Amino acid sequence: MRQVVHHVPDSHMNALTRFKLALTEDVPTIKPYDEAAWAKLEDVRSTPVETSLSLLDALHDRWVRILNAMSESDFSRQLRHPENGPMTLDQMLALYEWHGRHHVGHIISLRARSGWM
Repeated sequence: MRQVVHHVPDSHMNALTRFKLALTEDVPTIKPYDEAAWAKLEDVRSTPVETSLSLLDALHDRWVRILNAMSESDFSRQLRHPENGPMTLDQMLALYEWHGRHHVGHIISLRARSGWM
């Protein structure tokens, strides 16, 4: 569970950067990252879960402020993902919304199986 908790802010940190690039550049090509390699770094092993949860709260605060300020046409802005091709910010938002719910489901399931409720 520890890796999942640290993975979500790592992923959403990249998402916020991708949104900002797409809002300020003309169809930027984003850089993917090796999630499995990131999960092996020292911060995942030694950082308290609470630190990543605080980071996620702060990231979401910043991201929501951008989302609330975006116009309808901003959601049509595109970026180029090297693996997925062109994507709009609307598509990216749907992807990350699913991503967050997906990992929360993992955590809830593990808590239930482990009797941590």
